[in-house]
Amino acid sequence: MTSRKTIATHPFGDQKPGTSGLRKKVSVFQQAHYLENFVQAIFDSSVSGDETFSDKKLVVGGDGRYYNNEALQTIIKMAAANGFERIIAGQKGLLSTPAASCIIRKYQAFGGIILSASHNPGGPDADFGIKFNAANGGPASEELTDAIFQQSREIEQYHILESADIDLGRSGNQQLGEMQVEVIDPVADYAELMEQLFDFQRIRELLIGGSFRLQFDAMNAITGPYAHRILEQQLGAPEGSVMRGLPMQDFGGGHPDPNLAHATELQRRMTGSAAADFGAASDGDGDRNMILGANFYVTPSDSLAVLAANASLAPGYRAGLAGVARSMPTSQAVDRVAAGLNIPCFETPTGWKFFGNLLDAGKITLCGEESFGTGSDHVREKDGLWAVLFWLNVLAARGESVAEIVQQHWRHYGRDYYTRHDYEAVASEAAQSLIEALRQQVGSLTGQRLGRFEVELADDFSYTDPVDGSTSRQQGLRILMRDGSRIIYRLSGTGTEGATLRVYIEGHETDPAKQAQDPQTALGELIGLAAQLAKIEHYTGRSNPDVVT
Repeated sequence: MTSRKTIATHPFGDQKPGTSGLRKKVSVFQQAHYLENFVQAIFDSSVSGDETFSDKKLVVGGDGRYYNNEALQTIIKMAAANGFERIIAGQKGLLSTPAASCIIRKYQAFGGIILSASHNPGGPDADFGIKFNAANGGPASEELTDAIFQQSREIEQYHILESADIDLGRSGNQQLGEMQVEVIDPVADYAELMEQLFDFQRIRELLIGGSFRLQFDAMNAITGPYAHRILEQQLGAPEGSVMRGLPMQDFGGGHPDPNLAHATELQRRMTGSAAADFGAASDGDGDRNMILGANFYVTPSDSLAVLAANASLAPGYRAGLAGVARSMPTSQAVDRVAAGLNIPCFETPTGWKFFGNLLDAGKITLCGEESFGTGSDHVREKDGLWAVLFWLNVLAARGESVAEIVQQHWRHYGRDYYTRHDYEAVASEAAQSLIEALRQQVGSLTGQRLGRFEVELADDFSYTDPVDGSTSRQQGLRILMRDGSRIIYRLSGTGTEGATLRVYIEGHETDPAKQAQDPQTALGELIGLAAQLAKIEHYTGRSNPDVVT
């Protein structure tokens, strides 16, 4: 028996979505009415007037972290009570973020609710998150997230079906009240799309040839089932090529962030005389990637640039690129490729949703951000395994190593030395004070000499969307030097405790004889200047960053 209930509730004041939805500690979401309020705010904000959900499909799934399945059952029952025609759910409650985007687009769904806190840790005392993706498969627009937040501040009731749980472990159709629930294989549609984009036959020949070794670290997160299916079963990589392939609620006690600080075992296997030829990792929800060669690390900015320069080697991009885009803090490496290809290059604020309009309007084909995110017009999310397959396609077609491909790229375009220094869990008030003080002096820096550098422009980055004309202000403080070097400061919105201050430093080197330095050495003067200008130690009490990438 099922019955529709309307539950009286009260607003919570802290449900403002960040760049990737609402993220809080699990215990916050477990409060009575907390999750339900936010889900009802999504539903109430995403239709207008007399519009109903009676002919609409909703995709739901998550990265498998702690509280994933309990939250999914609540969302499914609320969708039924709010009149949705159909739910498409990943089996066992699993869907990577890029796969969810793929499924929304393929089945022309109204949108999707994705449960993840991305690269943040999982477990009872760790993080949880929820976000809404629109019909194009991409993150909700700023206008919609603002509306959701406003609705969450005014909500008085929510609707939910009182019923038994859906069996998410069994594929096929089930009925919940008047709504149909279809539980699907979470990998199949995504794998089919990848085979359309890349030369699987050529990649298979590379992987089964016996002279090429691959290591992929799924970090006990959502990409494991996708990597096992595609890399090992379809493409023939030997069993064991996928490390930590079983999704776990706490990611095996690890931090599912694909960088050198958290993928230490992968890094070990990619170092020394016995190093594998190609290494990669993805994060909690499968949308980020890290690329390694034997004894060689590829920055996310360089990865985007190399893929753009070699895009014609992959069948899905053989016709050429309409344009490219990068987030403002991402290095200018892809700008140089775009100039060489005579295609547009757009600079956007941080947040994948800013690429959505450009992709939908056909203005760009590839896009990426320095925080290990790369993607294209195949979905409306960044896509970790897609980037891995793209690299494998390039390696198979060129017959060169990762290091050879990147170093040849530097010789042609110059090397953009790049680093990001993260100061994590800084007291929010101290972080805001640092940014406000810096904001006050930025306007007077233009034209000044800072050591051997001359400031060409210093500002607070503002972006006007070329498609809809909307403007996003205060998106990061930029100090741009006449020689092309840059220092950028930004507070991140992806954490759940305090604030993370991110400082991005970049310098361009065209002399091949100077392109093999450690970035911390090559950028040493700029790094010191960045800390001094912002008075980082004064405001944060930190003399060194917590994470350097």
